[in-house]
Amino acid sequence: MPPLFHYPCGKTRRQFLWQAGNGFFGTALTWMLAQDGFFANRAQASTSGPSLPGRIASPLAPRQPHFAPKAKACIFLYMVGGPSHLDTFDPKPMLVKLSGKEHSFQSAVGVSQKASGKLKGAPWKFLPSGRSGVEVSEIFPHLAQCVDDMAIVRSCCADSAAHGSASLQMNTGYLRQGFPSLGSWMNYGLGTVNQNMPGFVVLVNGAPYSGTTNWGSGFMPAAYQGTVFNTAGEPILNLSPAAKVTAAEQRQQLDLLAQLNESSRAAEPDNSELAARIANYELAFRMQSAAPAVVNLGEETTDTNRLYGVGEGQTDRFGKSCLMARRLVERGVRFVQLYHSNWDTHGDNDKRHKQLCTETDKPIAGLLTDLKQRGLLDETLVVWAGEFGRTPIGTDGRDHHANGFSVWMAGGGIKGGQALGATDDLGFSVVEDRVHVHDLHATILHQMGLNHELLTYLHSGRNFRITDVAGNVVQKLLG
Repeated sequence: MPPLFHYPCGKTRRQFLWQAGNGFFGTALTWMLAQDGFFANRAQASTSGPSLPGRIASPLAPRQPHFAPKAKACIFLYMVGGPSHLDTFDPKPMLVKLSGKEHSFQSAVGVSQKASGKLKGAPWKFLPSGRSGVEVSEIFPHLAQCVDDMAIVRSCCADSAAHGSASLQMNTGYLRQGFPSLGSWMNYGLGTVNQNMPGFVVLVNGAPYSGTTNWGSGFMPAAYQGTVFNTAGEPILNLSPAAKVTAAEQRQQLDLLAQLNESSRAAEPDNSELAARIANYELAFRMQSAAPAVVNLGEETTDTNRLYGVGEGQTDRFGKSCLMARRLVERGVRFVQLYHSNWDTHGDNDKRHKQLCTETDKPIAGLLTDLKQRGLLDETLVVWAGEFGRTPIGTDGRDHHANGFSVWMAGGGIKGGQALGATDDLGFSVVEDRVHVHDLHATILHQMGLNHELLTYLHSGRNFRITDVAGNVVQKLLG
């Protein structure tokens, strides 16, 4: 047989037919998998829903969950900078006893900034609270009264002690940029009940590390990103129509735009960005009348405003955000995220924690109490977390610590009145019921009726999910 290079394609006829046969098999397999729906985006449990003018389906149409949910909405209270678990929800009497003594922990590279130095105990008492007797720091006196509705996780951990990457992981599941946020996944999987409001609203009381990527939609269409609301005045900048443009004229403009977009979509049927763009135009038009009512706290009674600490100095600003959060979920908004800054207490840890807890304690307790009184807590999941905790080593302040910290959840089918998991006697490492950020996300989605392993989005040739290739629902948290 002559050398292969004598053949035009470098292969014999037998080799060519053999390899081509494999290709035919792959083509047939692709067709069969497509018939079974293997290549369809599985993030949406149901794709049915209303269409926009021009026959473009709304990306925010309400969709059915994977299974019956415990919660219809989620409020995520994000404490920017990393609150100290040792001063808030994780009592460490041994740390207090040894405070001031030199100590060296086994190094935890990447997840703790300081493993050796002088131990620093909390100056606060931890008091048994509620019928459950769960201990909470005395700097949260109002929140301690709600502990029977709260499940405090004292064994959370993350993969980075750097603000930027840790913030991204807590909000998107990944340490690097470019991935959809938790609210975007929820928006994509479930849509929004109220077509006059976004499905994902963000209230910012101090900018977080990594900025807007914390509530961005990453590689998903822009329709699923968070919409930032102002806590006073005009809820969204540039929402009002231009001068002398009537609602009827706006409606005509949008209808014409929808027709033009439909013509373009005929040539590009898979262009999801086009549907997202027209959906945003439509939503902005409807929000012109719906959004201002949400921020009109004047509709609330004096007692309700007082419950949240509205108009009471230190609690006023965050109190308004918490009250708005309740008004938003009341109106069908699926996911509301509140940011409070800044808990990065490298210096003056005790004084700053006292101030920060004062600013948030009454508003958050007011939110839980108000939701419960209105019968909304059972169907609203409330989550409190930062990107990590603080070190047991320190003098005036504490440094970053992702090796073990505390978060809590309440409502939405969560079993309250419990403290799950534990760190060691000095609060450095998790020693019982480790809960990774991926597990936290899996549990949040589960309570909303979504299976985190099925909530996927096809991007760059593979299915992505917020929990990457990890995560388990924390069954002990479920009621």
